[in-house]
Amino acid sequence: MLALAEVYHTFCAENQIKTNSHVSDVFGKTLPSENVVKLSGNNRLNPVQRLDDADAHALSKCLLNNKDVTALDLSYNNITDEGANHMSELLQRGKSLHFLDLTFNNIGEKGAQRFSQSLQSNEKLLSLTLSGNKVMNAGAMSLAHLLQVNNTLQVLRLAGCELDTQSVIAFAIALKSNSTLRCLDLSRPLLCGEQEEWAVHFAHMLAENQSLLELHLGTMGIMTSGMERLSKGLLFNYSLKYLDLRCNRVTRDDVRPLVDVLLRNGSTLEMLDLSSNQIKDQGAVCLSQALVSPNCSLKELSLCSNNIDSEGLLSLAEALTLNSTLTHLYIWGNRFQEPVCLAFRDLIENGRLHPDHTDVRAYEVDDHVFLAQVFQTLRRQFYEPKNNTDHISSEPERPADTTTAKGMRFHV
Repeated sequence: MLALAEVYHTFCAENQIKTNSHVSDVFGKTLPSENVVKLSGNNRLNPVQRLDDADAHALSKCLLNNKDVTALDLSYNNITDEGANHMSELLQRGKSLHFLDLTFNNIGEKGAQRFSQSLQSNEKLLSLTLSGNKVMNAGAMSLAHLLQVNNTLQVLRLAGCELDTQSVIAFAIALKSNSTLRCLDLSRPLLCGEQEEWAVHFAHMLAENQSLLELHLGTMGIMTSGMERLSKGLLFNYSLKYLDLRCNRVTRDDVRPLVDVLLRNGSTLEMLDLSSNQIKDQGAVCLSQALVSPNCSLKELSLCSNNIDSEGLLSLAEALTLNSTLTHLYIWGNRFQEPVCLAFRDLIENGRLHPDHTDVRAYEVDDHVFLAQVFQTLRRQFYEPKNNTDHISSEPERPADTTTAKGMRFHV
C-alpha cells in the first residue's frame, strides 16, 4: 500500500486542492501500519494550519480504502457541515475507522444529521465525539434516533452542543432499548426552566438500562428534584461506574439520596465527580459515612470547590483511614485550616493517599503546615472501546507533578 503522504499529495494534485502543511507533516511521519492519525489543531506551542472542508474532503478520500488507520483525531479544526458530509462518506464506505474525534469544529445540525444517516449502516465506528459543535436540537434528535437502530457505537460525546430539553429527553428514551452504548456525555446543554423534566426520563432509563457504564451530566443545573429522581433510578441500576455531576447546583441535602445509592448492596459506582457544587460540611460528612460502609464501591471521588470547611474535610480524612477502597480524592478549592492540612499531610506521608492520586501537597513554613495545589484532576474518560470488546482503562494519564506557588493557608 502506498504511504499516506503519497496518496494525499497525488489526490490533491489531481483535484487541484491546496495541500495542508499540517496534514503533509503528519502523513509524512505516519508509518504504513500505524493505527492512529492525530490532526488536531489544538497546538499552542507550535501553531499548525487547521483543517478546513477541502482538507476533510482530501482526507476522506485518502483513507477510504485504507485498512490500517482505525482512529482519527480532527479536533479543534475548521470543519463545517460540508466537511462533515465528506467524513460521513468515509464512515459509510470506509473499511476500518473505529474512533472519530471532531471536538470543537464548526459542524452544525446538518452535519450531525448526515453522521446519523451514515452510521445507520456503519458497523465499524465505536466512538464518536462531537463536543463543542453546534449540533443543536435537530442534529441531536437525529443522533438519539440513531441509538435506536445502531448496535455498534459504544461512546458518544456531545458536551456543549447546544442541546435542548427535548433532545436530552430523546437520548434517555433511546437508551431504554439500546444495550450497546457504554459512555454518553451530554454536559452543558441549553435547558430552560427549573422543573428538571429531563431527570424523570433519565431516572427511568437508569432503572432499565443495565449496560451504560459512564454518564456525564455536568452543568445541567441539577437541583434537589433532579438529584432525587436520578438517585431513585440509580437504586435499580447495576452497571453504571462513572457518574459526572460537576458544575451543578447540588447542595448538602441533595447528597443524601445519592448516599443511599452508595450504601446499597450491589452498587457499582466507582467514580463520582461532584466538583463545583455546594455540598458544604454537612454533605461531606454524609459522604464520609458512606465511605466507611463495606457496601460502598467508590474508588475515585472529586469534591473540588464545594465550600467544605474543617468539619467536612476532617470527616473525609478520617473516613480514608477506615476505607480501603477509595484510591483517588480531589479536594482543592475548599477551606483548608491547619488541622485539615495536617490530616492530609499524614494521609499522603503514610501512603494511604498516593501523591499522584490527589490535587494537594503539604508544605511547611515557620512550623505551620499548609496545602498547595497540584495540577491533577479526576480523569474525564473512564471507558474506551478496544477491538470491538469492552475495555476499561485501568489508570488515567496524569500530568506532571507541578505544585503551584499559591498555597491556601489556614484561617487564623
